[in-house]
Amino acid sequence: MFNWDASLSPERKDTLLNNLALKVHGRGMHTPAIIFLEMHKPLAFFASQGLLLASGFLAPLIGPQNLQEYCKLLESRENVENLIMRIEGLGQQSTEKRAS
Repeated sequence: MFNWDASLSPERKDTLLNNLALKVHGRGMHTPAIIFLEMHKPLAFFASQGLLLASGFLAPLIGPQNLQEYCKLLESRENVENLIMRIEGLGQQSTEKRAS
């Protein structure tokens, strides 16, 4: 089971952030996702705790290990800011590809 006291490794954080950014990019939701994340960045810790409260419903959908890792990831505003930057980077890349 997951150790709640241990922090996520930098490699695992990068993997989770990349997966989330690629999911947003795949759906073409760059701007709404960035706006949502910027608005709710101060509440990131509370969002992670909300995931814990909803774990009974979410764990069967995304898996208990994934849920725990995403809760740990969202505890820090720094991670949310990194996610925003990755989404912006993917959005810029797709805009540049369309322009050329």
